[in-house]
Amino acid sequence: MAYLVRIASRAERDLASLYEQINAADSATAQRWYAGLKGAILSLAVRPNRCRVTPENKKLRQLLYGRKPHVYRVVYHVNGRRKQVDVLHIRHGARRKLRPSDLE
Repeated sequence: MAYLVRIASRAERDLASLYEQINAADSATAQRWYAGLKGAILSLAVRPNRCRVTPENKKLRQLLYGRKPHVYRVVYHVNGRRKQVDVLHIRHGARRKLRPSDLE
């Protein structure tokens, strides 16, 4: 049974900011990359536990997308009882570790 993938408002803002940063509106290559990222996020509906836990919090998992040096972390929580994946934050992989305030 597939999980419901919910994207938190913080993650929505992260996606919108990333779309602007990579200039996806004016670049077909950036648009394909962005669509691939969104597809990878939606793929969490199937086997969301396949990704590693985050080093900051063992209750959270991270999906890594992209190639170095352009790797992005999709931080999410899996609720097995509700069959739900909550995408909390999307950030560049080279950034500092998450703080609790980053997930608000």
